[in-house]
Amino acid sequence: MSLEDSRCTAPAPVDLPIRVAAFYRFAAIGDCAALRGPLAELCREHDIRGTILLAPEGINGTIAGPSAGLDAVLDHLRALPGCADPEIKFSGAAAMPFHRMKVRIKREIVTMGQPAIDPRTGAGTYVDAADWNALIADPGTVLIDTRNDYEVAVGTFAGAIDPGTAAFRDFPAWFAAQRTNLLGEGRQPRVAMFCTGGIRCEKASAFLKQAGVEEVYHLKGGILRYLETVPADQSRWRGECFVFDQRVAVGQGLAPGEHTLCFACRRPVSPAGTGSPLYEAGVSCAACHPERGPAQRASARERHHQERRAAAQGRAHVGAVQPSRSENP
Repeated sequence: MSLEDSRCTAPAPVDLPIRVAAFYRFAAIGDCAALRGPLAELCREHDIRGTILLAPEGINGTIAGPSAGLDAVLDHLRALPGCADPEIKFSGAAAMPFHRMKVRIKREIVTMGQPAIDPRTGAGTYVDAADWNALIADPGTVLIDTRNDYEVAVGTFAGAIDPGTAAFRDFPAWFAAQRTNLLGEGRQPRVAMFCTGGIRCEKASAFLKQAGVEEVYHLKGGILRYLETVPADQSRWRGECFVFDQRVAVGQGLAPGEHTLCFACRRPVSPAGTGSPLYEAGVSCAACHPERGPAQRASARERHHQERRAAAQGRAHVGAVQPSRSENP
């Protein structure tokens, strides 16, 4: 992807007033603390909100705002060492999907807990969205969804294996336990992996390569690039794609999806799920109702009441939080 192709001024897949950019780049970042302040100030100057992570292994984030502001921030990030050509996916939102701007310093831009893994030198082979269908349709390909269980429940590729993990850091242990079942004995099948924006499957591909798996592929640009570029009549995607902001999920062409968010546990809730007797907006859903007692639900109910009052009065509620459950786009 060229720099020109990745600029915010490129045609957007969804004609909505707020521009959203999800990006990452594995690169050697030196003094993260020195970079944090100027970057945060630049975002404030241009009314950009969202989250940017800085770590010794690179940059990762999702931000939203006016196009000119996104251009300014992304150009700033491109100027960092090794970040001239980040992986960027653009989409749109009807309203600002983030409450505030956060620039955080982390040990990893996507948490796997495997310090010896370096995707810059040991990752698998990129596969463009246009070539993805042929790869995963081959019976010799093992297809693995590297996302978390609540994301997979919203949608996935037909035939994909769901590790059932609650967090990305659980993936290495899952693969180690399931390796023989997945790959068998003797000649290994090829492995193809995917995630929302490409960052997790890229790091997972480096983990598998280090573990001795020979043929490892990962979807360039992730599900978001696939949904943006592959025609609906050719798509092997089923359902919607969970995203880590107030849009909750997107569908074909990156159009807004139909899932909502349980603000008590921050899990996605399908249209059918909102009809559950255990679902109460802002209080509980069928997944988290058994996990919370009456006092917790009463507290959540009061908080939700205060948030609704603040919204009706046109002001932000001081307790408002972003709906994301993870740092992994």
